[in-house]
Amino acid sequence: MNRKGEGRKGDKRALRGRAGRNQGGRGSGRAGGGAVRLWGRHAVEAALMNPARQHRKLWATHDGIESLDGELPAGFPLEYAGPEDLARMVPRDAPHQGLVLECEPLEDLHLSEVLDAEDGRPIVVLDQVTDPHNVGAILRSAAAFDAAAIVTQDRHAPPEGGALAKSASGALEIVPWVRVVNLARALEEMAEAGYWRIGLAGEAEATFASVLPAGPVAIVLGAEGDGLRHNIAAHCDTLARLPISSAMESLNVSNAAAIALYAVATREN
Repeated sequence: MNRKGEGRKGDKRALRGRAGRNQGGRGSGRAGGGAVRLWGRHAVEAALMNPARQHRKLWATHDGIESLDGELPAGFPLEYAGPEDLARMVPRDAPHQGLVLECEPLEDLHLSEVLDAEDGRPIVVLDQVTDPHNVGAILRSAAAFDAAAIVTQDRHAPPEGGALAKSASGALEIVPWVRVVNLARALEEMAEAGYWRIGLAGEAEATFASVLPAGPVAIVLGAEGDGLRHNIAAHCDTLARLPISSAMESLNVSNAAAIALYAVATREN
């Protein structure tokens, strides 16, 4: 499908997208001047479809443009470039797939906006999970299992950026991301809103499925290796473990999040 741009003919239909939701996510790791640089088909296409995004410029190969599902709006800032040119705009060996987008970061979202929705969907709370690939994968699982949001501490989470967005495969534009100053206080607010807070801990006696309530759940996960900090564990209503084989000491935090979200989605109320 052709798109309007340098050296290409195309119609002026706007890129198709779904209705936007208020979303959060901010940080460093930007292209300069506060901008975020995204790459890869799914990340770029989702950002283009998100009406909450403000775009600066898209660099693309002709094949990259052809891979997009829809048409760029008339006058969209597009510049065609070769694969080697795009490779110089992203980290070494990053799979740009012929697309590099520079855009503004998403606007911040307050926790109260998620809690006020009162729709009972799970919230994923990350305690100092700093690897962008893990957070991106957790966002993808959160989107797949219709989580209400992920919540992280502002100072101990990866920035919104290309590596995270690529791992999220478009979910960065779908799942609200709330960054808070005080994670313990955020957990208190969730309890006040009726959420049952379950901290995942390998040493816990109870299994995750056995402590699942019928109502809203906040799944609290800690960093790999260190696990939940003591103060965060103390702000959970209960601790639980995933019943994995004794042959493995632990799961990657993104895998644990996916399993827990699946358990919530398939529980019998």
